[in-house]
Amino acid sequence: MSNPRLAEVAILFLRLGFTAFGGPAAHIAMMHDEVVKRRAWIDDAKFLDLLGATNVIPGPNSTEMAIHIGYLRAGWTGLIVAGACFITPAMLIVMGLAWAYVTYGATPAATWLLYGVKPVMIAIVARALWDLGRRAGKGAIHLAVGALVFALYLTGIHEISLLFGGGLAVMIATMAARARETGRWALSSFLPPMPLSLASPFAPLFAPLFATAAPPASVSSPGSAVAGFSLLGMFLSFLKIGSVLYGSGYVLLAFLRGEFVARLGWLSDQQLLDAVAIGQVTPGPVFTTATFIGYQLGGAPAALLATLGIFLPSFVFVTISNPLIARLRGSPVAGVLLDGVNVASLGLMGAVTWRLGQASIVDALTVAIALTAAVSIVRYKVNTTWLVAGGAAAGLLRAAFG
Repeated sequence: MSNPRLAEVAILFLRLGFTAFGGPAAHIAMMHDEVVKRRAWIDDAKFLDLLGATNVIPGPNSTEMAIHIGYLRAGWTGLIVAGACFITPAMLIVMGLAWAYVTYGATPAATWLLYGVKPVMIAIVARALWDLGRRAGKGAIHLAVGALVFALYLTGIHEISLLFGGGLAVMIATMAARARETGRWALSSFLPPMPLSLASPFAPLFAPLFATAAPPASVSSPGSAVAGFSLLGMFLSFLKIGSVLYGSGYVLLAFLRGEFVARLGWLSDQQLLDAVAIGQVTPGPVFTTATFIGYQLGGAPAALLATLGIFLPSFVFVTISNPLIARLRGSPVAGVLLDGVNVASLGLMGAVTWRLGQASIVDALTVAIALTAAVSIVRYKVNTTWLVAGGAAAGLLRAAFG
């Protein structure tokens, strides 16, 4: 590539696409280490604003973070390259596993890999939470809201309610404090001036994405995996899911089941669970579950089309939202709302990590792996890619020698 910044973006996100295990929280922590700590492309404050922005739009958070960072580093071309490079490795790995599944009726076991990698991811995320938490925790209000979001998520309250509720709580509490000081409420500053046009190289994509499309043809034989299948119908289904989905892999499972098992009858419950499991255990975005489903339904062409359908909305949403972040930050009250969303995002990230830690650190060896990774990051500044490789090697040795 003639553009050195574009080459930097491509190399970084290709590497992350092959090594970013552990789900969105871990992916984001690895990005923080690479683009804030090691390369200083952006600072903690900007990274937090991007994190807050990705949480308030639908789609896979870590993929949208990659797209945002690519745009900031290398412009519109960087936006496309970062997203594509982060998605492509996972897509290729999942397609390979899907081929094995369709050919042999099973997929290679990955338990040994995750056994060693997950404790490493806990250490990586904990370090990122510490760094970002110090920047986001601007006072008692922010700390209290972050802790409350953490606790409430563990009780089962939906993450979107907590995200917006936390943001509003910080905004209202801060405005109340200002009102006591000044004797008036600055509501007029809540919404900053917005551009009349959001013109960009992606403008032609907006209309077809949000246009009303006819639903796929009805299934004549519900329960059959291929009855009524069409590439267009599958693409529109994934486009719809990518346009409206918030939340975790469990939410993705609910959307996919409602669409492909209950409504269309193209998959069985077991096929769907196998697809989601593959999305969880491979590196990169969990949304590559769509790749696996597409391959099951129509081979490689359907896998590619399914991947495009579920990820395309993320590129569009980032294109729309990125120019607005600086305007929101420039508004006194809207900036406070963004601070609240940021701290709520960290609370959610911490709660997800706590849950993952309970499932990942299960014996003396996984404790040792997590502690070794933590010391390596904090004391010796070891690159997260090497830590992931070390965790995978530890898991392989555990499988080989019991």
